[in-house]
Amino acid sequence: MASVLRVALVGYGYWGPNYARVLNELADTELVAICEVDPGKLRRAKSRHSRTLAHTDIRDVLEDKSIEAVIVSTPPSTHYELARLFLESGRHVLLEKPMALNVGHCEELGELAERKGLVLMVGYTFLYNAGIRKMKECIGSSDFGRTYYLHSTRTNLGPVRHDVNAVWDLAPHDISIFNYLLDQQPSWASAVGSRILQSGREDVSFITLGYPDGVVGNIHVSWADPNKVREVVAVGSRRRVVFDDLKPLEQVRIFEKGVSVGDPMPETFGEFKLLVRDGDIISPKVEAREPLKEQCNDFVASIFGNRKPFSDAALGTRITRALIAVDASMRENGAPKEVI
Repeated sequence: MASVLRVALVGYGYWGPNYARVLNELADTELVAICEVDPGKLRRAKSRHSRTLAHTDIRDVLEDKSIEAVIVSTPPSTHYELARLFLESGRHVLLEKPMALNVGHCEELGELAERKGLVLMVGYTFLYNAGIRKMKECIGSSDFGRTYYLHSTRTNLGPVRHDVNAVWDLAPHDISIFNYLLDQQPSWASAVGSRILQSGREDVSFITLGYPDGVVGNIHVSWADPNKVREVVAVGSRRRVVFDDLKPLEQVRIFEKGVSVGDPMPETFGEFKLLVRDGDIISPKVEAREPLKEQCNDFVASIFGNRKPFSDAALGTRITRALIAVDASMRENGAPKEVI
């Protein structure tokens, strides 16, 4: 393989322009082709990347034997078929989240990549976010104490997807973050949703995930909230850690406050001994690095190093399992569903 990876980008919609920019900024990648079926989006791609080949037909990318890797940034309903085509043609694939809409397709793609010796990566950018990694460092410290629960909020006015609901569009980020912070997969899910915007799909959802040791994670996602929020909170017996993606100067804050149970036996009726801990609010230094660039660097390094990326096919499959349980619970008005 050459020292520079020749990459094609399929999809120039919401994330596509960011991928194109990053690929042009990396020293060891060359963006050689962009494929987009929408004429307006393709014109924008050509105006920004005049030296890159522009295609409307996926077959043009498949037939270009010089292309070694493909980034698929298209609607979720197309992920499985496109990833399968490119893996079968011998190309490494970075596939936007969610990996696929059912577990069988996820497993098939993972097995195909394994059989052909190719890198298959799923784009969970928050796992490459320095703030989230700092949050994990804080939670892993003995100063944090026992983990009680996690909760996250991911709201904004759209953009409304036309092939999946808000859960499949937004919650994959939060599930991936929770799993990463806890080093565990949820065992059950309960969720309710609402179709406020009359789009035929849930645009608002409240999700609860059950993890081992009694830890729960709560997620609120919405396309219909005018207040944009991107926040993850971890509450422990000694500290509370908050990640706010919209506050780059204080992206992570540590509240040295907590409460734990002392003597579990009450001295009088309705009275419990609580050990209350109070302290400062700390904003630790978080290195300013672009998560998408870190993710693409891992993709390229995995290809050159013949190794699995951090956000690999197995991780993508686990998150799809959780999403399916969430969807099943919403259909039954919050009935808990096992994550299988």
